[in-house]
Amino acid sequence: MTTSTPRLYLVTPPLGDPASFLRDVGPALEAGDIAALLLRLEPADERALLNRAKSVAAVVQRRDVALLLDGRPELAARAGADGAHLSGIEALTAAIGALKPDRIAGAGGLRSRHDAMLAGEAGADYVMFGDPDRRGGRPPLEAITERLTWWSDLVEIPCVGYAGSRDEIAPLAQAGADFIALGEWLWMQDEKPAAGVTAATALLADPASHG
Repeated sequence: MTTSTPRLYLVTPPLGDPASFLRDVGPALEAGDIAALLLRLEPADERALLNRAKSVAAVVQRRDVALLLDGRPELAARAGADGAHLSGIEALTAAIGALKPDRIAGAGGLRSRHDAMLAGEAGADYVMFGDPDRRGGRPPLEAITERLTWWSDLVEIPCVGYAGSRDEIAPLAQAGADFIALGEWLWMQDEKPAAGVTAATALLADPASHG
C-alpha cells in the first residue's frame, strides 16, 4: 500500500460550451495538488470537440496538470492533450498503440481483477477503480477499497480511486490509492469547486482521522 499522500485527479461533467467551466477550473487547480484533469465532452462534430479540448488544455496545462480526454483517443494528439482515459479492455487495447509512448493511456471500466490485470499487461499507465458505468452504477465502497488494496500491494502501476462523494476520499486514500479522482459532484455543489478541492486536500493530509 502507498505511504505517500495521494494526488488529486479531477473529472469534469460532460462539457458543451466550456466558458463557464473555465472560470471555475483555474482556481480549482490552484487549490490543491492536482495531477490530472479528465475532460468529458458532450457529443459534437469533430471541429467543436477539438476547439473545446484546446480551450481547456490552455488553462490546465499551464498549471502543470495533465489533460486527459475521456475516450476519443483519436483526438488526443490534435487537441494537444496529454493522453486519453479508456473505459473497458477492448477500448484500451484498440487505442493504446496510437497513444503510447508519447501520451498517457489510462484504464477504467474495470469490473474484475482479471480486467485490471489485462489492462496492466496491455500497458496502461494507470488503472481506475470505482468509476461509474454508463448508467451511473458503481460497486459498493467496500468493494472499491478492497480492489485498491489488492492492486497497490501487488502491482507497481499506479491506481486511481474514484470518489463518488467527499465521504469516500479518506477511505480510498487509506486503501492505497495513488490518486483520488473527484467526480463531477465537485462541480455540482453549492460551494465553488476550489473549496471542494481545499476540503479534499485537508482530508488527504490526515485520512486516518476521517476513516
